[in-house]
Amino acid sequence: MILDGNDPREVREAARALAAGELVGLPTETVYGLAANAHDDVAVAAIFAAKGRPADHPLIVHVLGPEQAEHFAVDIAPFARQLMARFWPGPLTLILPRRPGVGDAAAGGHESIGLRCPSHPVAQAVLAACAPLGVWGLAAPSANRFGRVSPTCADHVVAELGASLRILDGGACPVGIESTIVDCTRGAPVLLRPGHVLPAEIEAAASVALVPAESVAPTQPRASGTLEAHYAPSASLRLMDAKALQTALDLLGADARHLAVYARTVLRSRSEHIVWRRMPSDAAAAAQQLFATLREFDQRGVRLIWVETPPADEPWDGVRDRLRRAAAAA
Repeated sequence: MILDGNDPREVREAARALAAGELVGLPTETVYGLAANAHDDVAVAAIFAAKGRPADHPLIVHVLGPEQAEHFAVDIAPFARQLMARFWPGPLTLILPRRPGVGDAAAGGHESIGLRCPSHPVAQAVLAACAPLGVWGLAAPSANRFGRVSPTCADHVVAELGASLRILDGGACPVGIESTIVDCTRGAPVLLRPGHVLPAEIEAAASVALVPAESVAPTQPRASGTLEAHYAPSASLRLMDAKALQTALDLLGADARHLAVYARTVLRSRSEHIVWRRMPSDAAAAAQQLFATLREFDQRGVRLIWVETPPADEPWDGVRDRLRRAAAAA
């Protein structure tokens, strides 16, 4: 059921439900999450079951602020605290050493845990209402079946997980792609997943150079949303530059069917059956509408989605990462 996330009564009811071990669909500034009490391993197990997610693939725990992070993490590096001070609340997840005996299920059994402080007012209100009930953090991966396109509005959550789930409606997510993830357990920050918070911003705030993920050993900690194939629509997605896109459209000619094209460049086709959508030239705008656009293409019944490869500029890293992983699932 979709409920008004701006209604304080619904927020209090959601907090009570979470404290009782129930799951709640929760809006954040990135995507909608499927939330459970991070201290309740049985409730967290229900997240894995609902999503069809492997139990060793860790979840991100959402907290009200740095003070609440202390319930889940120990030995927090000074540069990690600087990142909290600069970007929390906001779309940045930090992988930190996990406090022993806390959040084992949410962490997938790993010795580290991913923590984030969301900036969405509904998420903040729910976390604040949970604290007096002894709930210090909410495990909340994206509210969709594992590997699928993340939801960015309440209706997307219903389409993924059904109408029986309690879902707080907070409107369309303003960021639209998942958080940037930085591993803070290796002595220097390691970028594990790009997002709205950019590498240059992280380095400036941490006063430490970022270490590329590919330059460190592929060991623990594992992080959410970093599988090679992920964020996949039902249709097969292919990335191409504008020239290759136009050549492919010319080859198909008037016979093109069951095809969607998402591009910044103005292209042409003799077919009247193509679903066209213009990709914004601004990276933040493209991120905000990306997942909703992919879901629309699936709803239109297309079998192929051709996407113009985003620019190589740093602000596009998050969009490019999500599209690359979606294409790998095809």
